[in-house]
Amino acid sequence: MKLGRSFYTRNSVTQIARELLGKYIYTKFDGEITGGMITETEAYEGITDKASHAYNNCRTNRTEIMFANGGVAYVYLCYGIHHLFNIVTNTRNIPHAILIRGIYPTEGIKMMEMRKGKTFINNEFSNGPGKISKVLGIKVQLTGESLLGEKIWLEDRGFKIEKNEIITGSRIGVEYAGEDAKLPYRFLVKNETISRA
Repeated sequence: MKLGRSFYTRNSVTQIARELLGKYIYTKFDGEITGGMITETEAYEGITDKASHAYNNCRTNRTEIMFANGGVAYVYLCYGIHHLFNIVTNTRNIPHAILIRGIYPTEGIKMMEMRKGKTFINNEFSNGPGKISKVLGIKVQLTGESLLGEKIWLEDRGFKIEKNEIITGSRIGVEYAGEDAKLPYRFLVKNETISRA
């Protein structure tokens, strides 16, 4: 079942980030569907979060989409190379977002391998945010794309993940955020859980 708007517009970005684990993300470009189970996420709490692009109500051409109603994509370029896919959550003018850091491929694997130029062997194939966008064909031009449409969407396929199957830790690569860098806003599914998906 495709996730609806109400899933994304709730108040707690950390709760949504945890609940995204075990959900499935799909893309469809040129008739090719690719996707997999979400295995790692990071929550960013907007205006009050020093690690967020929207910290201190920062509104620029790049970040403006973060202030939209939840359920749209925020894709930005990292180091001028990696397209990083985020999900905007909460309601208008509350710029919460969740970075998708890992997926386990389940559909369109041949196309994913072609996009990446590598063979899918294990979790390392798509266990980083840059890798995810590459295998799913997501680029910055998709910023603002609705996650309720036909290009990028998420589904609940009934795969249940228990609390003891989730590793919680600090976010990666946000040392500039000081104390906020230590917040337990990263969520990761244990390998043994992925193996039963």
